[in-house]
Amino acid sequence: MPVLDAPLLTEWREGVLLIQLAGPGHLPRLSRVVVMALHEQLVQARTQPGLRGIVLSGTDRAFAVGADLAEVGRLSPREALQYAARGQALMQTIERSPCTVVAAVRGWCLGGGCDLALACHLRVAAFDARFGHPGAALGLMTGWGGTARLPRIVGRARAAELFATGRTLSAAEAHSWGLVVRLTAPEHLLPLACQLARARSSGPG
Repeated sequence: MPVLDAPLLTEWREGVLLIQLAGPGHLPRLSRVVVMALHEQLVQARTQPGLRGIVLSGTDRAFAVGADLAEVGRLSPREALQYAARGQALMQTIERSPCTVVAAVRGWCLGGGCDLALACHLRVAAFDARFGHPGAALGLMTGWGGTARLPRIVGRARAAELFATGRTLSAAEAHSWGLVVRLTAPEHLLPLACQLARARSSGPG
């Protein structure tokens, strides 16, 4: 049974650690609490014997929809800088993980949530997934590495289009662009992600 580790749900499946982002209204946001909890969970996972892979997922509505902008608006400049640094540390921890980290995406995957998926070694998606960086419409730009990772994955021209227009990609488009390695029905998403995470005992790095 999943173990509640607010604000995350964790579960082990044959050597794979599943970490699910939970959130009010089933729209996970990368608040300061979530970023810290996820980072701590990933660091602790490294010490677990028998760890073969990690899968990150969200809810049936969204993988993650980025930062909590209401919270961000209340931060002092010092707190905002610390929050940005914690987010960057989280993404680097994922990218440098000694075991494979797979993002299992359903629904919306936006802004900082897209950065989170980009930091993972592999991304698999359900047919209802949607990817994007809508910050341009809000006068914002991501600070968690998406501007560097997205061009490396899909190419500079396509990444520039997404950042400039803020439009979202369907699951099929994301797959055709190489952002997603496999598409599947929602009920098969986690088993597929676990299979891929378990296939290698060490990350691409």
